[in-house]
Amino acid sequence: MDITSETIGDTLIVRPEGRIDSITSRDFESEVVPMCDRAGPVVLECSKLTYVSSAGLRVFLTAAKTAKSKGGKIVLCCLTPGVKEVFVVSGFSKIIEMHDTLEAATA
Repeated sequence: MDITSETIGDTLIVRPEGRIDSITSRDFESEVVPMCDRAGPVVLECSKLTYVSSAGLRVFLTAAKTAKSKGGKIVLCCLTPGVKEVFVVSGFSKIIEMHDTLEAATA
């Protein structure tokens, strides 16, 4: 699990890479949740995310709640078909905003 980030305007773009499962979810949480503790939008660009387990979904929910508590939000984009299916089947696509492109997510 690797994570890179950059700021464009007031938007933080976070790019997780690899798997988010029971082994990596704690590291993902310790890096991403503090990034979401801000008033501005956080876009998680997930084109290199290959797998998300239920432990990973919990981290996304925690990040969304953290952002919301500060008046911000998280937005997901560029999900691979398998990862997108996990979010849709679990109902998380109704909780967390999702877009097909980075441009749509930052608009």
